[in-house]
Amino acid sequence: MIVLDYRDRRPLYEQVIERLQELMFQGALPEDTQLPSVRSLATELSINPNTIQRAYGELERLGYIYSVKGKGSFVADWSRIRIGMKEEWRKQFDEAVKYGFRIGVGYEEMRTRLERYDKELKAGAVKGGESSDKGSGPDEAV
Repeated sequence: MIVLDYRDRRPLYEQVIERLQELMFQGALPEDTQLPSVRSLATELSINPNTIQRAYGELERLGYIYSVKGKGSFVADWSRIRIGMKEEWRKQFDEAVKYGFRIGVGYEEMRTRLERYDKELKAGAVKGGESSDKGSGPDEAV
């Protein structure tokens, strides 16, 4: 069900989170499906149960799963998953904006790029969440 990459620099709990999210998005873990217990998944993956507990805790915080005392953890409904996805997107967006400011990208360039992406999206030029934009160099008009 879950395969971890021990050569990956990311912590194991982040990999567990990512793999479980992928299974949810693919429909392999539909709404209200019970997840394996912390112990059983830790045993299956040959990792510390605290790692699984941390992953489950983060997934619950993000709205992907919910816990029922004495029963276990279950996949949340899609509206909860969407909330988690939006929260994660906000974090990534905020980090990208902060990074942009740190390296000298101004507000106007950011706004212009967002407007261009919005136009491409409305025109159907953007598919699968990817823009045809290859980036702006210092000499490229924005």
